[in-house]
Amino acid sequence: MRVVVAGSSGLIGTALVAKLRHEGDEVLRLVRREPQAPDERQWDPPAGAVEEGTFDGVDAVVNLCGAGVADRRWSQARKQVLLDSRVEPTEVIAAAVAESGVPVLVNGSAVGYYGTIPAGPADEAEPAGRGFLAELCVRWEAATETARRAGARVVLARTAQVIAPSGGLLGPLRPLFALGLGGKLGDGSQYMPWIHLDDEVDALAFLVRQDIAGPVNLAGPTPATNAEFTRAFGRAKHRPAPFRVPKAALRVALGDFADEILRSQHLVPKVLQDNGFPFRFETIDDAITAVEQR
Repeated sequence: MRVVVAGSSGLIGTALVAKLRHEGDEVLRLVRREPQAPDERQWDPPAGAVEEGTFDGVDAVVNLCGAGVADRRWSQARKQVLLDSRVEPTEVIAAAVAESGVPVLVNGSAVGYYGTIPAGPADEAEPAGRGFLAELCVRWEAATETARRAGARVVLARTAQVIAPSGGLLGPLRPLFALGLGGKLGDGSQYMPWIHLDDEVDALAFLVRQDIAGPVNLAGPTPATNAEFTRAFGRAKHRPAPFRVPKAALRVALGDFADEILRSQHLVPKVLQDNGFPFRFETIDDAITAVEQR
């Protein structure tokens, strides 16, 4: 297949490009700077501009654009960056998909769409929740509407916290756990959706090829609480994780993002499971052990 990937330099995008090429696909990467390689095509989302011919003969587009949600403390200015870096580029891509007749758009989203799920397990039928991330995801997904109306098969890939050898959920926590300073966030009872990076990119490649449309939860098949995650990470690092980080301290460090990471989301990936997707990592222990032993 001929696939265009936006957001190809990030954690997930880099791994996805390698995965697709390993499977024999031709991958074109959208970049905002001057192209420096034969597989790069320039675009300028604020100007609504994409290099001419980029989408000619393309079988699918995967859009993973967006500034890192947990990279910085949330302020009003940072929230605007998170919103603008997702909605505007998605509108540009959806319009290009519609204009060029690209048949498939796999668009990034997040499990933040659901807000708090007080009881579960819940699946893709769960309605949108409340809170900034939920509102962001609703607008992000709505930005694909131009492509859907034009007849494209649009997948809304709602990704959970990614477990990866570098970066992802574990990146900022590794130094603390290595020193034996790890601990639960809040009381640890909240469910925390997760997915191993390998399953994430396998699922995205799967969704490019399968006749699936609409929302899809990209999350591990066995839900885990934050306390279970903390114990699993402590075991993998061979360190105790006895501490508890209170909400007040999280708010000082993270701003409004503290409210989001303390939400409980008891989610399952029903669409992937119903369509026979083969998860490599069934439990949070499997996922964390795998990345920490690399």
